[in-house]
Amino acid sequence: MPQEAVLALKASEGGLFVDGTLGLGGHTEAILKASPEARVIALEWNQASLELARRRLASYGDRVVFELRNFARVDEVLEELGVREVKGMILDLGLSSFLIEGSGRGFSFLKEEPLDMRMDEGLKITAKDLVNRLSEAELAKLIFRLGEERFARRIAKAIVRARQRHPVENTKDLAEIISRAVPSWYRHRRRHPATKTFQALRLAVNRELDNLNRFLEKAPDFLTSGGRLVIISFHSLEDRLVKHHFRRDPRLKVINKKPLRPSSEEVARNPRARSAKMRVAERVREVDHG
Repeated sequence: MPQEAVLALKASEGGLFVDGTLGLGGHTEAILKASPEARVIALEWNQASLELARRRLASYGDRVVFELRNFARVDEVLEELGVREVKGMILDLGLSSFLIEGSGRGFSFLKEEPLDMRMDEGLKITAKDLVNRLSEAELAKLIFRLGEERFARRIAKAIVRARQRHPVENTKDLAEIISRAVPSWYRHRRRHPATKTFQALRLAVNRELDNLNRFLEKAPDFLTSGGRLVIISFHSLEDRLVKHHFRRDPRLKVINKKPLRPSSEEVARNPRARSAKMRVAERVREVDHG
């Protein structure tokens, strides 16, 4: 939803923005194109993605500052750069096509790849570690809580039974274990039966909800009065977290009561956008109690 995001950020007016999830640079480029006065501090914690985006955006020169850091550390980045306030910030919490198709990290169950799922190689725990080390109860809890998977217990039991024979090491093996564990009617729906379990493992490995919470606590302090915070999420846990935080935070005013959704044209071009929800909040002027 790049154009919707640019409108929500009021990027055409120019100013300094933060793209907390640079990916391959789509939103940053849209912001830079919106106004010659727009500048972006771009954060990305996957080294390969950052380098690809750097090449894509090379023509914009010093209008972009690249930082190899997770968005949860946005306060550190801005303080190090001497930036006290920005006009807007955006997060796109979806996985980039590069991570799914080109990283070889096991984000997709449609290909046979190692069970890694780390967005940053510096992280110590992989999906393989979780699948092979957690107890059955711990696995079931993780899959149910982070994947909202109704058959979490059956899947956890099947994983533990399979790993007793040999470790579960790749995406294809795990997807097959999950498919055999669930009822036949569940296997033949539009969504692959491994989708929610893979989601849960990815969220756990990368501590994505913790990072989002940390960002939401810090980000409003760096927004100028009237500055916008735009967050695009792709599943209910993230969207719920953003919705509740926007409503509770006295620093923010909710702009869209209901999340914005992608157009049918965008979904036709990019089916992965189907579940996207965009929420927008604005920094309110602080009340002087003096």
